[in-house]
Amino acid sequence: MSAETNPTYQAVIGLEVHIQLLTSSKLFASDANKYGDPPNTNISVITLAHPGTLPRVNKQALELAIKMGLACGSEISQYMIFDRKNYFYPDLPKGYQLTQDRTPICVGGSIEVVTDQGPREIKLNRIHLEEDAGKSFHPPHTNESLVDFNRAGTPLIELVTEPVLHHPDEAYQLLSEIRKLVTFLGICDGNMEQGSLRCDCNVSVRRMGETALGKKVEIKNMNSVRNVRRAIEKEVKRQIGQLEKGDRIISETRSFDEKTGGSTSMRSKEEVTDYRYFPEPDLSPLQIPDDWLQSIKEAMPVLPKQLQLQLEEQFGFVLEDALFLTDSVEMHNFFDQAVKQFPYPEHILNWLKGPVQSVLNERGITISQLGLTTSQLGELASLTAGELSFSVAAQKILPLLLEDPSGTPKAIADRLGLLGSSNSDQLEPVVLEVLETFPDKVNAYKKGKKGLLGFFMGQVMKKTNSTVDPKMANELLSKHLN
Repeated sequence: MSAETNPTYQAVIGLEVHIQLLTSSKLFASDANKYGDPPNTNISVITLAHPGTLPRVNKQALELAIKMGLACGSEISQYMIFDRKNYFYPDLPKGYQLTQDRTPICVGGSIEVVTDQGPREIKLNRIHLEEDAGKSFHPPHTNESLVDFNRAGTPLIELVTEPVLHHPDEAYQLLSEIRKLVTFLGICDGNMEQGSLRCDCNVSVRRMGETALGKKVEIKNMNSVRNVRRAIEKEVKRQIGQLEKGDRIISETRSFDEKTGGSTSMRSKEEVTDYRYFPEPDLSPLQIPDDWLQSIKEAMPVLPKQLQLQLEEQFGFVLEDALFLTDSVEMHNFFDQAVKQFPYPEHILNWLKGPVQSVLNERGITISQLGLTTSQLGELASLTAGELSFSVAAQKILPLLLEDPSGTPKAIADRLGLLGSSNSDQLEPVVLEVLETFPDKVNAYKKGKKGLLGFFMGQVMKKTNSTVDPKMANELLSKHLN
């Protein structure tokens, strides 16, 4: 039973989103910040915290964190310190983590999500900078644990919301917006499977009308936006079941199980005092100069919301189409480049939303991995805007382009003899021939059997080897039959 089906309870949800920054080096060392390299190759004495080593702050990481804060309308802290967060874990080489406890680089702010009830601003508590830990591996069929320190020291920002979400779908929408935002800003690739974007969910339930928060349970290890929603749904149901039985909710950290959609207990929840925060003695306080902050503001890219409005105003697109084109930075940039080369925005949009998106869904890839160029799609759009049937191009030309990226739509259409097949002057004699061949069916149509239009369409397609524009054929048939 969920809070949605049991109106006596309300779920209270907060997200902690860890965002790896796209810097060339780590937060406090010059080690390479790269994913996929052999284990323990991107490390140094600073990353491993050898005695006598001193950290230095990565200026680029500061800039990327500030960009995220500006995009969220946060207040930028121009004076800050780093703190040691003390806890033991095998993949934490220092025995502590450098983070920002008292002076987060970004304070407050909000992110808008669109829910079934309309747009809603989700308030943020903070965005702070910190270093990532390494990664433990547990090889199957052994009792061993291996540690790769390549990720240790990677710069992160942690975005912490206020506990203001009340439905799993809101969390889904918010995390989707965050992933979209960081990729448009160019500060993170947003890849949850590789761990460059990670989300922990804090979930509690309370009876409707109560203001005090219930016991908080943190859920970790979710590698997709969809799994975040699944995990919250199951956790809300679990907590309500516990309360209905009269049991207490234990404040704990739980690990998400992708197979079942549920979670298992990992450990009791740490309190702030357990971490024994204190200022990092090896780093001086940081001061962000006014002129540097102003230069970052002036260099901010256009954000998805602004791009959405531009698409609606410039091309007259409806909200749904504008949201589709701004769902990812790759899709928007592809559309933008194609329109600059071939000014057929509506036709390019139709290609992207229809045949192209179908291929992407089928293969589970992004448009940058498809192998189709913006000039090829633009040329397809220009051809189907005039002399070529859209359906024929989608069925016969697009597959050949994807097989042979060096081809061009016009060359393929010429080779297959498709150009000019949607000219009404050429098509009309075919339509008349079909109607003259089946006079009985024409009479039946005129007496009310309107379903015969599909029969006539089939005959036209058969005679033309399906190389004509179905819309034009339908219009000509209707004209002569009526």
